[in-house]
Amino acid sequence: MASSVNDFDLYRPSEEHDMLRDAVRSLAEAKIAPYAAEVDEEARFPQEALDALVANDLHAVHVPESYGGSGADALATVIVIEEVARVCASSSLIPAVNKLGSLPVILSGSEELKKKYLAPLAKGDAMFSYCLSEPDAGSDAAGMKTKAVRDGDFYVLNGVKRWITNAGVSEYYTVMAVTDPEKRSKGISAFVVEKSDPGVSFGAPEKKLGIKGSPTREVYLDNVRIPADRMIGAEGTGFATAMKTLDHTRITIAAQALGIAQGALDYAKGYVQERKQFGKPIGDFQGVQFMLADMAMKLEAARQLTYAAAARSERVALGGGKEDLTFFGAAAKCYASDAAMEITTDAVQLLGGYGYTRDYPLERMMRDAKITQIYEGTNQVQRIVMARNLP
Repeated sequence: MASSVNDFDLYRPSEEHDMLRDAVRSLAEAKIAPYAAEVDEEARFPQEALDALVANDLHAVHVPESYGGSGADALATVIVIEEVARVCASSSLIPAVNKLGSLPVILSGSEELKKKYLAPLAKGDAMFSYCLSEPDAGSDAAGMKTKAVRDGDFYVLNGVKRWITNAGVSEYYTVMAVTDPEKRSKGISAFVVEKSDPGVSFGAPEKKLGIKGSPTREVYLDNVRIPADRMIGAEGTGFATAMKTLDHTRITIAAQALGIAQGALDYAKGYVQERKQFGKPIGDFQGVQFMLADMAMKLEAARQLTYAAAARSERVALGGGKEDLTFFGAAAKCYASDAAMEITTDAVQLLGGYGYTRDYPLERMMRDAKITQIYEGTNQVQRIVMARNLP
């Protein structure tokens, strides 16, 4: 059977996706990269990145057009995060966490809730964070203690959420809380909490190894009284919504890992062509070439797995059944983050002593890569998830 060149677009992004990549890369290099070292050094929020992303409608591309958003598909969202992470991992958490925080509303929220909270997010007037983890409930998220008690037309929330990305900067928070302690995971409900709600406060920013430009803080809920219509979906469905959300958003962490790894590989590739030892560029030595070959191979394998997972995510979002999304989301996140850690470590090695200094970006990339193996479910948990959902 004869076939033409266009019959094999199966395994490559569309022309629109390639154009998006070019546009985001140009923006990231011009408006985000120049501040990346300073943002890391000063552990400050990358306001320049937020301003640039909002000005170009790239801060929350996943929001559907019906709520004022770009309506970008899951692969387009991955490409935006990947290209921002290539120059600054902290900044890539702006589009990534906006999706994580708001996806429960998109998946399970009422029409009123969607209109109320997705429109300001799409406009860039607010960011959205996700409150699942607690001091004693990390990998065992169903063991959470934050409570929501019904009081007439309101719920009263009390508890502490830990490791909340962009806490204090975001206006909106998807909060998981126990509404029926007898039912464990089936007794957990989801709510939208606003930063301005009385009783909401934040802990001091965590002092972290990497992603220092993205604030990570505890969120304290002290008798926070919110209208009952701020519940996302029906009572008791919050945990199921949280897990469904992670099936989609773990792919954004894979995207972040891809970007960090690509940035490290690009820098190392340029360096070995310039750096001379024993009378020739170190890139001419076979040992160095083999390291670069392994780095590029792992990165490309991670990218193919991540893009395939993103395509599944989009098909599921459009109503196409489960498509093994739980397995593919976990596999993409786990594989890409492990690859990013290996690639950034090797990139530091290729620069030798220079790689270990803050005068070069690779030690930052190596530090930033580490968290991708930990958040949105440690890679040990991803392996449990994969084993339970083998395709």
